[in-house]
Amino acid sequence: MKKSCLILSAIALCRLTAQAQTPAPQRPFVVAQGDATISVQPDEARIQFSVVTMAATAQSAASQNADQVTAVLAALRSLLGPNAQLRTLSYSLNPNYSNGNQPVIIGYTASNTVEARLSDLSLIGKTIDTGIQAGANRVQGLQFGLKDDQPVRLQALKLATVEAKAHADAMASGLGLKTGAPIAIQEGSTVSIQPLRLGAATPTAATPIETGTVDIHASVTLQVELTP
Repeated sequence: MKKSCLILSAIALCRLTAQAQTPAPQRPFVVAQGDATISVQPDEARIQFSVVTMAATAQSAASQNADQVTAVLAALRSLLGPNAQLRTLSYSLNPNYSNGNQPVIIGYTASNTVEARLSDLSLIGKTIDTGIQAGANRVQGLQFGLKDDQPVRLQALKLATVEAKAHADAMASGLGLKTGAPIAIQEGSTVSIQPLRLGAATPTAATPIETGTVDIHASVTLQVELTP
């Protein structure tokens, strides 16, 4: 009798354990995507100037480069004021080799790249001309951007979320259902700065610049329950 009771208790315990381990049925849901892009006028620009010098010795190449970069920075500060936002991006000094089976050093190249950051976009063309006239022999690029893109990002995310919810509602309606509570939401956003590459400019000619726009894109993936 005791043995029978033990067997029945063990069977009941196994059933209870199996029921406890069985996951609750998942409610049906729908996943929708929403996208939004907002284009705004930039409020800052970044111009990259490079000074590249070549000489027979490393010391000479570096010395010539230092003199030209100093002249470029002085000219930019004179134009943009004492609070000009200038910084060095990169510096290199490398040997130049001859062609052949046994290359030998024939000289050295020094390169220094500095960046000017402007808030007054009307000075972009004049800044480029000033840097070139002062000794910069390359303009690596011009980028437009925003000092603070957070408010525009939030606006784009809001619009993308509204679109994702509309897509979810449309898919639910196609099934004869409605959307319920949100289960999960994931964001993604990118900023398109619209870079502009420039070639050599004529020192005596004013450089015309069109600022264009900065595009901020946001995407949202929304997962919501479906209800009858």
